[in-house]
Amino acid sequence: MEQAIDGTAHKDQTMALVDGSPTSSMGPMLVDPLGPAAPIGTVVRPTFRTQPHRLKGRKQVSGCDLFRGRWVVDTSYPLYDSSGCPFIDAEFDCQGYGRPDTQYLKYSWQPDSCNIPRFFGKVEREEDNVRGGLAESEHVGIISMHDSCCRAHCQDNFFKAELRDLRYFVRPFKLHVNACLAASSSSEEPWMATVTLDYGLTLYMYRTPYLVDIVRENVGDVLNLNSIEAGNAWKGMDMLVFNSWHWWLHTGKSQGWDYIRDGPALYKNMDRIEAFNKGLTTWGRWVDQNVDPSKTKVFFQGISPTHYHMQYKKHNSFYSDYFYKTRGKDWNQPQKSCSGEAEPLSGSTYPAGAPPAVGVVSKVLSSITKPVYLLDITTLSQLRKDAHPSTYSDGSGTDCSHWCLPGLPDTWNQLLYAALIM
Repeated sequence: MEQAIDGTAHKDQTMALVDGSPTSSMGPMLVDPLGPAAPIGTVVRPTFRTQPHRLKGRKQVSGCDLFRGRWVVDTSYPLYDSSGCPFIDAEFDCQGYGRPDTQYLKYSWQPDSCNIPRFFGKVEREEDNVRGGLAESEHVGIISMHDSCCRAHCQDNFFKAELRDLRYFVRPFKLHVNACLAASSSSEEPWMATVTLDYGLTLYMYRTPYLVDIVRENVGDVLNLNSIEAGNAWKGMDMLVFNSWHWWLHTGKSQGWDYIRDGPALYKNMDRIEAFNKGLTTWGRWVDQNVDPSKTKVFFQGISPTHYHMQYKKHNSFYSDYFYKTRGKDWNQPQKSCSGEAEPLSGSTYPAGAPPAVGVVSKVLSSITKPVYLLDITTLSQLRKDAHPSTYSDGSGTDCSHWCLPGLPDTWNQLLYAALIM
């Protein structure tokens, strides 16, 4: 590691959870989940509760490995038209930005040892209802803690919550969208969006790319690997869905902090794998100390992969900078990027293997004593080299890290649904 730098933290610090922007540990919610929309800046506390016997907290689903399988052509896809969805950010709207091919929209995930339930299929028995898998209480609250890669997952969930066929997901409802996405993806507020369903389900997006806190100190914005005060805002929910990793790799102007704090020591930089391990370990302790499994179900969404090939630059005996250069080398086509890819890789394994962060996630999850369900979407997503925006978004360059909507995140949500009801 580099030599530690002296730095003194301010008393009564405010936190910067998103790109170094200060906010309170609670953060303002956009809407009162049990009533009409509240003004931006109004802090309201959800009071959702779940019946203990409805929470399964298992690491496996009915003996089936949902995450080992293959992609198959499915003519019933896509599940919706992006032009009719008000929640999709421009960076994910590949069709809206002129992507000419549509075959990438027509694949569904087929596990080797079972079938996954259709998200829009009618539930014949009340006990099969995903609401039954969560609670019989008056209101169910779900927060997804996300970064930019998994924001598509959240937005996909919001649109599915709007569709009429979701009358089988919870009881028939009239949808109220209260200030939904009033804070855009570039907003400094961590509470990104809220959808309230009159009959009992509220979905929240909470943007916290590192899970641990970014704190304003006298030296600048500091990523504190040992602090997770933001977690105060996550308590009391029926279900929590976490993910992290993508932003740990960013350097220079695109990273969200100036320094890293590990205990009393302050560093200008650190091996990003080591930093991720320390930060995720702090999150694991938060789960053990703050989650009541009888009231809250916890999911961790696995690493969302890129289709760039990692190149490392070494600084003072540790790796700190990650460059993505050779791209198609990961799938044995070193001269290619994800641009122009129109179909998934065949089979169930990825030639380059798992990203290094997968091992960190596995290690940390195994150390947590409370039940956490891993949505192991990494390998099945690695096979989808065709599912990125590439040049079809509002961004510049070729994007081989985010995902088109409709697209791969539809499958992530189906697997979450399966984990709840199977």
